[in-house]
Amino acid sequence: MARLLSGESGNNATPCVTTMRASRSHGRSINRGGEAHLTPPDTEEHAMEARMKNPATIIPAAQKPIMELMKAAQSGGLSHELAEMIHLRVSQINGCSFCVDAGYKSLRKLGESDERIGLVVAWRETPYYTGAERAALALAEAATRLTDRADAVPDEVWDEAADHFDERQLASILLITAATNLFNRLNAPIRQIAGTW
Repeated sequence: MARLLSGESGNNATPCVTTMRASRSHGRSINRGGEAHLTPPDTEEHAMEARMKNPATIIPAAQKPIMELMKAAQSGGLSHELAEMIHLRVSQINGCSFCVDAGYKSLRKLGESDERIGLVVAWRETPYYTGAERAALALAEAATRLTDRADAVPDEVWDEAADHFDERQLASILLITAATNLFNRLNAPIRQIAGTW
């Protein structure tokens, strides 16, 4: 998570550009039996470019305190895997492709299974997470989606997390969630390109 602000490799401060395959057209065709099926889209390559450099690199005085916040958040006694899982889930909610990509890669490096990484988006409906992980993910989701309900973090969500974590760990969950939301809100508006860290 430490490089989530830079959008750069090494010390280069150039805008990020990457190539992706984009759909040009697609359609339906009917086979002899009268069944419709999708035809594969024609694709063409085009460059994607971030709108600007990351705001924390443009205003460098912001970068150090943000990194110190994340370092402090990670010192609360949570496993690195759970911290990264929270980061990935919050980034999915916020639609930050740069942070989703970074979270996926970090979890792979930590040895997490494809099932646990790929299905965190549907953690409630899958058997791959412990009770403690579920409680942490529920708290992170509620703290990210503050306007989804009148009681932003319902007592049942808080109480379940408090049953699994001490105050220091709860603080860590909340700080990781807050820092990830900050990263997402810096990267998504500028369209920071996934895979550029």
